[in-house]
Amino acid sequence: MLTVSLASTAQIKKTGEVLEKDERGKYIHYEVITGNSVPVDSLIYRAKLFFKQKKLTGIKSDSTFFERSGRFIINKTAFVLSHPSGELWYNLTFEIKGEKYRFWLTDFVFIPYHRDRYGNFVPSTVKGSPLEKSPGKLNAGEWSFYVSDAGRQSAAFAAEFKEYLSAVQQAKPLNKPAGTVSTKSW
Repeated sequence: MLTVSLASTAQIKKTGEVLEKDERGKYIHYEVITGNSVPVDSLIYRAKLFFKQKKLTGIKSDSTFFERSGRFIINKTAFVLSHPSGELWYNLTFEIKGEKYRFWLTDFVFIPYHRDRYGNFVPSTVKGSPLEKSPGKLNAGEWSFYVSDAGRQSAAFAAEFKEYLSAVQQAKPLNKPAGTVSTKSW
């Protein structure tokens, strides 16, 4: 029985669904992609489109460095019914250097939801709790679920991001060449 649980933990570790801690003690999902065949300008264009589609808000930007902020919704399921339990805010950093790029999700902050008088689930507070800060013994099981769900959603987000950046579709260049306007023919 013990070997099965160790094997399943090793399998989760291989798929990247477990968040690790960085040098600051914060949970992080970090990936470096090498051997990229997509040109840098197309990679930047695709990343900007992905950020726009996912509605990630900008924090910092440079020519090859982007920092964005986004959120995941954590759902709680009881029997068949599911409702949002809270939201998890994160920071995404994306950087390109040569023929490789890297990105990481970190600074996870959990904001719990509650039901308002109209029956909608809304944030119960505006200030969240960092995911690294354990709430104590009473909510330890629920908190460990939030941490594991953050790892699962981060891995799914990373897989979607890598697939979007390495798509074989034709990407438009960022800088369009200035064309001349002809007034003789219409």
